[in-house]
Amino acid sequence: MLLGRDDVNPDKPDNYGRTPLRCASWCGHEGVVKMLLGRDDVDPNKPDNDGRTPLCCASWGGHGGVVKMLLGRDDVNPEKTDSGGRTPLYCASWSGHGGVVEILLGRDDVNPDKPNNDGRTPLCCASWCGHEGVVKMLLGRDDVDPNKPDNDGRTPLCCSSWGGNEGVVKVLLGHNDINPNKPDNRGRTPLWCAAERGHAGVIALLQPPEPTPLGPSTTVFKYG
Repeated sequence: MLLGRDDVNPDKPDNYGRTPLRCASWCGHEGVVKMLLGRDDVDPNKPDNDGRTPLCCASWGGHGGVVKMLLGRDDVNPEKTDSGGRTPLYCASWSGHGGVVEILLGRDDVNPDKPNNDGRTPLCCASWCGHEGVVKMLLGRDDVDPNKPDNDGRTPLCCSSWGGNEGVVKVLLGHNDINPNKPDNRGRTPLWCAAERGHAGVIALLQPPEPTPLGPSTTVFKYG
């Protein structure tokens, strides 16, 4: 009814820059999103005051149906960042929405290793938050650097160790390219981070195995 009136602006934002399309995308209202996208006077990339586009909001909220609908438009930019440099993929990775991450990773125009303004990649933030499924998907990509640090020098392993996310630590340590001793800019290794936070389970995973002591029946042969 409202969209049928000539005196109603379908793209008018509130005081925070949030348009009707942006808020419908955030809330996952597919029907409303579809109606608004059918208008020529609605900008599907219009950001709010924090730079968040409708796609960014839908990705953050984990609304796969809305994400697919938005990406079905040729004029929607899947890489447009918010004011913090966060892409839609970053937002979905931070929130742990594996379904949306899978949708975005399926596109050729999405950089899976693009960092935000703090240098944190989707893998880094997913590791920090303990989202194992997302971490596995990102590690499965050849174009994702598993050791890429943020601006403070923190790698994904460092972040997951700090957060006490044992499952993610195991996944990362199972990757051949992971450096378990890479320190951040202040010289703190993943083991240091886990120790400082008291994450005993992570410490056990990071510590090298103790040498097996020689038993009483063991004979030591000396040559030379």
